[in-house]
Amino acid sequence: MYAIIDIETTGGKFNEEGITEIAIYKFDGQDVIDQFSCLINPEKPIQPFVVNLTGINQNMLRSAPKFYEVAKRIVEITEGCVLVAHNAVFDYRVLRMEFDRLGYPFERNTLCTVELSKFLIPEMQSYSLGKLVRALGIPMSDRHRATGDAMATVKLFKLLLDKDQEKQILKALVRSQPIRQIEPKLLQILDQLPTETGLYYFHREDGELIYIGKSKNIKKRVTQHFTGQNRKSKKIQQFVAAVTFETTGSELIALLKESQEIKKNKPIFNVAQRKTFFGFALYNQLNKEGYQCLSIEKNDGRKKNITTFTSYEEGRSFLFKLAEEHHLCQKLLGLYPDSGACFAYQTKNCLGACICEEPAELYNQRLLKAIEKFQFQNKNLLLIDRGRSHDEKAVILIENGDYKGYGFFHLNYQIQHIDVLRSLITPMENNRDTLRIIHAFIQKKRGIKIIVF
Repeated sequence: MYAIIDIETTGGKFNEEGITEIAIYKFDGQDVIDQFSCLINPEKPIQPFVVNLTGINQNMLRSAPKFYEVAKRIVEITEGCVLVAHNAVFDYRVLRMEFDRLGYPFERNTLCTVELSKFLIPEMQSYSLGKLVRALGIPMSDRHRATGDAMATVKLFKLLLDKDQEKQILKALVRSQPIRQIEPKLLQILDQLPTETGLYYFHREDGELIYIGKSKNIKKRVTQHFTGQNRKSKKIQQFVAAVTFETTGSELIALLKESQEIKKNKPIFNVAQRKTFFGFALYNQLNKEGYQCLSIEKNDGRKKNITTFTSYEEGRSFLFKLAEEHHLCQKLLGLYPDSGACFAYQTKNCLGACICEEPAELYNQRLLKAIEKFQFQNKNLLLIDRGRSHDEKAVILIENGDYKGYGFFHLNYQIQHIDVLRSLITPMENNRDTLRIIHAFIQKKRGIKIIVF
């Protein structure tokens, strides 16, 4: 749980500032579940430059509560939360200073969205809150007022959670808030899970990820893990100390994120999809007779490939299967080195392209159709799907036939301006697994809107 906070102060000498306004949004990683905001009488003058910046003046604060009158509410709403702020060092210091004056030891773990943004979005020109959210297309109102800045920080933090592929934020949260006692804990964990589409993450007590999964109903799927009697389920039940989750709205994004994050984090209970190095690739070219030929070569990032493999043997196995399913010539696929007709022709599975018996045009059409599902043929596409709320949409970006990543947007402005859209996109790896996931999903016609640009 997070408490996202923004504070406006009187300005003045270090450690002599007073709070003039505070806003806190309690955030569970998906939604704001509680909030508190109010003006505060600092009982000291406000610096003129601060009045000009915030619009808060002494007259507005005469009838406002003093800090000690709202301190209990601040403690309650931040209890058990990680404090999140844009420049957290400042907000946390001022807040602790006010509590020190009351003789109360206020201590919370903190996260700074400035530092997180520099790490997760390194290409930004400025990391001031106003310029950063504007560059990301995040709507913002009441700049330099606590409620407006805190809500902008909520939206920014939600974007940063999306971009945190290695889940460092969630791991830190679990380390600071471990759930103990194995048996009663399972029911307690289930009570906190949503019934929505997304990903779920099983953690050990030290925060380390041990399993990543996706489901159209997170709570139902985790329940199956906790009640399962197979060896894997029992192992998970033994080691799990906490479950975090991330709703995506879009099942396609859940599938893509699951594939990517398993490769990045390599949880011990995820066996499938863990391979990360695609050292070999499949390329095509025309031979002198006009037939399309395929070959497996070392992956060269400068050349456009059809698909990739983790080993040469995996590539050959793939081509043998492709030849059998689509009656393709083993010789033109580089699987039969001898001259003359290939072995598949002798078993009547090849239609004779190897000896020019089948016209090149017909053979090429069949081969291109066979490999179509592994590439987008240099297209630029936006795939629009449902988002995490009724006013949000999910977007998958494909440029020059390569999968670039995913993001979420609220405004038509964001989707119509490709530069703004790119800043919202969480970069993802383009590999055989991701392209297969996208193609398979589109072919099932699940309501994905496709925009060509």
